[in-house]
Amino acid sequence: MMLIWTLSLLLGTVVGKEICFKRLGCFSDDVPWAGIVERPLKILPWGPKDVNTRFLLYTNENPDSFQEIIADPSTIEASNFKMDRKTRFIIHGFIDKGEENWLANMCRNLFQVESVNCICIDWKSGSRTSYTQASQNIRIVGAEVAYFIEVLQSEFGYSPSNVHIIGHSLGSHAAGEAGRRTNGTVGRITGLDPAEPCFEGTPELVRLDPSDALFVDVIHTDAAPIIPNMGFGMSQTAGHIDFFPNGGKDMPGCQKNILSQIVDIEGIWEGSRDFVACNHLRSYKYYSDSILSPDGFAGFPCDSYSAFTSNKCFPCPSEGCPQMGHYADRFPGKTKGEGQTFYLNTGDASSFARWRYKVTVILSGKKVRGHVLVSLFGSKGNSKQYEIFKGSLKPDSIHSNEIDSNVDVGDLEKVKFVWYNNVINPTLPRVGASQITVERNDGKVFNFCSHDTVREDVLLTLTPC
Repeated sequence: MMLIWTLSLLLGTVVGKEICFKRLGCFSDDVPWAGIVERPLKILPWGPKDVNTRFLLYTNENPDSFQEIIADPSTIEASNFKMDRKTRFIIHGFIDKGEENWLANMCRNLFQVESVNCICIDWKSGSRTSYTQASQNIRIVGAEVAYFIEVLQSEFGYSPSNVHIIGHSLGSHAAGEAGRRTNGTVGRITGLDPAEPCFEGTPELVRLDPSDALFVDVIHTDAAPIIPNMGFGMSQTAGHIDFFPNGGKDMPGCQKNILSQIVDIEGIWEGSRDFVACNHLRSYKYYSDSILSPDGFAGFPCDSYSAFTSNKCFPCPSEGCPQMGHYADRFPGKTKGEGQTFYLNTGDASSFARWRYKVTVILSGKKVRGHVLVSLFGSKGNSKQYEIFKGSLKPDSIHSNEIDSNVDVGDLEKVKFVWYNNVINPTLPRVGASQITVERNDGKVFNFCSHDTVREDVLLTLTPC
């Protein structure tokens, strides 16, 4: 293997080949497209007819069946494409296809919150080949999308700033290529776990980067190294803001066996690929869920995921926290820098949204060992019980923890406290909470008090102080 890479790099010093196409221009296998360490093989992309990039249009008027359109004014005019709406392109990745359920489902979620032109890009003819070839074929896909945008602009006066390109895996870099070819004028690109092999560590010309659109946001869900961890996604930042949910490497709910995945998901194909690439696929599932949960994916600025899990990054700063996924562009500081890094936790199954709270308990009653749990009750709903502390429960001691609730409880109205230790104690000790403080991620604080104590496994309700 090492010999092949060495020979490839030596060959890279030779003048490269080039192929040109009437609408899309020329493509070479010169550095950095080939002949570098990250992509040593001298390979050219296939031609447009072989990649066969297709544009499948869904709109609010046809949410369940697509209209196939091409970059031709008469075809666009005859379709349900509306010039007074935003356009969101969705580009799949390696071995995937544009008719896969997840793309159409993402469009349908969008239709619940907005009127939009939702175009699923199908390039399965170019994605179902060797990975190295597919990683070159995305240059054609990106060029086709860029050409489509240019037709919209030149023929209809449609602004590229109204375009949002969402790409998964290799599709992220296809989106980057489309953005580069339109000189970074596209309004937004979202990279959903951009593919690592042949792109990690390459020059920006080759991969998705912040210059490709006015705003670039990235979700990393499979950022472990490809060797030996089989992580398919990039670990390096690639946008103005980069989210690393659950640390970006191991997603909750992905540690199942293949049989449970097939039972869970829609059929053998989806179940099998979910087992093989569960972390990698989570990125588009998070995005799809985020469309219907505008405040359920708050990302916290933090130095690392270990600092985040050590409760060192709460609450949100004064400018707030960006929302991972669909509403990331509402963040006021979205383009104040590049590679801004944010962390959050998600659930292990849809709905993946979580709302983070800091809970501080001041104990009362007897000294015992045990576990303290608290549940939250508010104007929007009630949470389940979350463990705040385990160990020695001493009166007047203070314990804090941050929890990720599967419910947005809204404004807190009361909290319930319970403790247990599963130890038979003839003295029947009683423990209570004299005060419980709950802080939301926006910094709003709620205080609750009680003078009572309770026996093990008995609920104690605290009301506002």
